[in-house]
Amino acid sequence: MRSEEIEIRTGSDEVVYDLTRECQRFLDSETGDGLLHVWVPHATAGVAIIETGAGSDDDLLTALERILPRDVKWQHRHGTPGHGRDHVMPALVPPYATIPVLGGVLTLGTWQSICLVDTNVDNPVRTVRLSFLAG
Repeated sequence: MRSEEIEIRTGSDEVVYDLTRECQRFLDSETGDGLLHVWVPHATAGVAIIETGAGSDDDLLTALERILPRDVKWQHRHGTPGHGRDHVMPALVPPYATIPVLGGVLTLGTWQSICLVDTNVDNPVRTVRLSFLAG
């Protein structure tokens, strides 16, 4: 297994950040088949396979706001108002994804992207661990 961490600056806004280029760059030295595991070691972020650039990324953030509104009185109360919802979000958007790799290339569908989903406006920098498990 080969593994490395990358740092992503998400800023102070909720974001769906496309990691696909970084993931493929990590695989550039690979020529075989296997699995790419993407892991976000944070209690308030997730990984989604979703279309980006056509509005789906914004739709995802809107859906999360409807399901987990910031204005609800969450028991987990440190941070900005409504921050407790950020700690619940990874139960809906898990902090990991595994993608098949064939010949060193991600086998994503035509419109699929690998995305970091970060609703925590208090944490502007995220770590993502990429691991290639050769087949």
